[in-house]
Amino acid sequence: MNSNKANRIFTSNKDLRIVFMGTPEIAVASLEAIHQKGYTIAGVITAPDKPAGRGRKIQYSPVKQFALQHNLLLLQPPNLKDPGFLQQLKDLDPHLQVVVAFRMLPESVWALPPMGTFNLHASLLPQYRGAAPINWVVINGETKTGVTTFFLDKEIDTGKIIAYREASVSPDDTAGSLHDRLMHIGAELVTDTIEMIASGNVETIDQPELIREDQPLKKAPKIFKEDCRIDWSRDAEAICNLIRGLNPVPGAFTELQTGDAEPFFMKVWEAEPLEQSHSYPTGSFFTDNASYIRISCKNGFVNVKMMQAAGKKRMKTPDFLRGYTFSAPKRFN
Repeated sequence: MNSNKANRIFTSNKDLRIVFMGTPEIAVASLEAIHQKGYTIAGVITAPDKPAGRGRKIQYSPVKQFALQHNLLLLQPPNLKDPGFLQQLKDLDPHLQVVVAFRMLPESVWALPPMGTFNLHASLLPQYRGAAPINWVVINGETKTGVTTFFLDKEIDTGKIIAYREASVSPDDTAGSLHDRLMHIGAELVTDTIEMIASGNVETIDQPELIREDQPLKKAPKIFKEDCRIDWSRDAEAICNLIRGLNPVPGAFTELQTGDAEPFFMKVWEAEPLEQSHSYPTGSFFTDNASYIRISCKNGFVNVKMMQAAGKKRMKTPDFLRGYTFSAPKRFN
């Protein structure tokens, strides 16, 4: 590490050379905030282009689109350990690297700049370490979350905390609405963190100091298909939290046994819990074929307000029932 560069005093934002790493929409807000503050963005690193959609056409990531619109130097390395890429990164001569929603970095990358590399994480660390913190916060019915900046080190999401901002989670929040709110809160925290680092005014916190015995650590692993299957033996609130936490992607789903060879596959996008005593088997399906669909669960019913049949668009329940009529009693898996 070049100690002279690390201890340098920056008299203007343009003097600080930043390399930004990120790919999805949530990263764009932070990149835009850095750009608006007038910092020198020495380079932008994002994922390689991938085919997407039904036509499998090549689409640029949101971060790449922003970089091209603002004539920022752009790199898209398939392999972050490639010697050619590492030399390109060194040639950018960054003082600091900022990471928002990017893949895991090798030490040869995060240890490169003299002022370090920090990451924005969409939870209040050390809680909800992992790839999907926003989803799991909603799925678990939390009422509070936030964003955290921390210096990267060898273990993922475990580095020294620089700063954080709290945010409330309402009962009506989906992963999508919470994502959008944290995106803007996070962008402000990123520029505040840069200012603290540039001025030398940083007091970090070791994450183990924040771990309490009465508050077990909750994880936020990547979400797979089976995580999205609705378990009707759970209580109504937990089921509705799952639905909210998987909206807008990838969506909570269920399968209705109709007596045909293939079950009726349905994604549920919006629902409300109805706590009520009953003696029906869990997963029992009730509808008037006009205005409501209710499914029994452990402690009541889930009132389905918006759903999507396979191959169809999302519909509110009354609209959905105009095209589907259910006669005999049905039950979901």
